[in-house]
Amino acid sequence: MKHFKFLAPVAIGLSMATLLFSCNSADEKKTEETTTDSTTVKAPEPPPAKPANLMMVTHKVANFGKWIVGYEAGDSMRLAYGLHNFVLARGVKDSNMVMVVVKMDDAAKAKEFAASPSLKDAMKKSGVVGMPTISYIDVQMMDETPNTASTRVMIKHKVKDWDAFRKAFDSHKQMRTDAALTDRVLGYEVGDNTNASIVLIVNDMKKAEDFMKSEDLKKKMEEAGVVGPPSFFYFTIAKKY
Repeated sequence: MKHFKFLAPVAIGLSMATLLFSCNSADEKKTEETTTDSTTVKAPEPPPAKPANLMMVTHKVANFGKWIVGYEAGDSMRLAYGLHNFVLARGVKDSNMVMVVVKMDDAAKAKEFAASPSLKDAMKKSGVVGMPTISYIDVQMMDETPNTASTRVMIKHKVKDWDAFRKAFDSHKQMRTDAALTDRVLGYEVGDNTNASIVLIVNDMKKAEDFMKSEDLKKKMEEAGVVGPPSFFYFTIAKKY
């Protein structure tokens, strides 16, 4: 009986100690979880991937049907230079004026391909007329959202300063939208950001042509630092790859 009276306080003390330890452990765990939650930082979203650069080749052909057979027969030759089929287009005013657009891995390799005797021979056999015009575009913006309109316009011009031009171009987006034009591609010649290239989707040809001739556009281009008159090439998409 005496032993029981002696052990009772000890048992009670152990129970209280156990309870106190459990509470402290729970509080420490809660504090730890709170600290962990409050210090957890969400990783920033990775920046969007830069669009692929483009090689654009414009030339006239004697017969489009014959030419496209020869063009597609050269797929392996283009791939060897890091060039990937993207779009084939035909001029609105002259359907035998063809524009080839390929995505390029490396501008230097693309230029090597353009100067190769094998390309010149292939172009001659497929009926290319005259010398082609070639651009190597460092693409700064490309919207590949599906669009049912098949007509486009490519605008090329010189600019005094690319950054100033880009800022003005972006701020005038609503003006283009009102003219039934949709931004598609924006960039400049590889190694020369004073040579700008723009491709717009034409949703209404009359509105687009009126807009291109407007004094309002002329004024906006002057404000954006455009130097000299721009060139316009209206085309329709013949094939997408």
